[in-house]
Amino acid sequence: MKGNNRSPLLLIKDLKKYYPVKKGIFGRRVEYVKAVDGINLELMQGQTLGLVGESGCGKTTLGRQIVGLEKPTEGNVFFKGREIVNSKTINMGNYRTKIQMIFQDPLSSLNPRKRVYDILYTPLSMHNIVEKSEIDNEIDKLLKLVGLSRRSKGRFPHEFSGGQRQRIGIARALSLRPDLVICDEPVSALDVSIQAQILNLMKDIQKELDITYIFIGHGLGAVKYVSDIIAVMYLGIIVEMGPVEDIFENPRHPYTMAMLDATPIDKPELRGKKRILLKGDVPNSINIPQGCRFHTRCPYAQQKCREQIPLLDGDKHKVACIRADEITWRKMDV
Repeated sequence: MKGNNRSPLLLIKDLKKYYPVKKGIFGRRVEYVKAVDGINLELMQGQTLGLVGESGCGKTTLGRQIVGLEKPTEGNVFFKGREIVNSKTINMGNYRTKIQMIFQDPLSSLNPRKRVYDILYTPLSMHNIVEKSEIDNEIDKLLKLVGLSRRSKGRFPHEFSGGQRQRIGIARALSLRPDLVICDEPVSALDVSIQAQILNLMKDIQKELDITYIFIGHGLGAVKYVSDIIAVMYLGIIVEMGPVEDIFENPRHPYTMAMLDATPIDKPELRGKKRILLKGDVPNSINIPQGCRFHTRCPYAQQKCREQIPLLDGDKHKVACIRADEITWRKMDV
């Protein structure tokens, strides 16, 4: 059963990532880009967290901090109860084997000069996952797990289709037997039919290996299909988070409502119905608006929204909006 452990596999507390903006010939720091600005969440073993939001909201930066590719400016990351960011005793090599990442573009994330066999052999041998005499068998098992034949071992990445390359990327991530996999828009560069195959493959692997996913994406359909929990990000913070059914059936934040209303409609009789359409661009991450960060684009904004900073509050379904109880979303169905 998903999430049946008492303690979370991953716990994030007030995580921040600020990038300094420097000007002048001496490179004097004058401002910060607040890419991630105080994230709190927890994830249980076997669950899938869907992380959605517009480009530049901080989704990928958050994922890179969790996997250890970037060091947070502030905050804590606990993995299996152990603090990662500020620990001086933890072995980061061992930590990185337990948290892997699947990248958006499989072609650029695979070494073009290495055959599939070498791509999978290197992590297995470096981290002593199996005995050297068993590596060949392990590679065959990985290829079978992701739906590729043994003959794929002797080919280079450019000889495969986009979907096949992403399967290789998944096999590489799984080669270290991780507990958590960060999936950074793993299907956005693929055809729709191939997307379905990859999503089904990931769900099958999760059932078989009890892996935990963080699935970063733009497409709400794909995120809904694989996720147990949805977290909606805007300008470096989470504005709404809850079980996938609650988010899609009863969204409480205007930004989430607008994202759902932006989904293409396949029923002609619904195309004339009123929807929430956002105007303008996402504000600059350097000069973040006062009060609610979304008020500059929110159709329901009032003066209090410009003055008060809403906190992410609630039990299972959390929302950061001081007008959440006053707004009702009309689901567009027949």
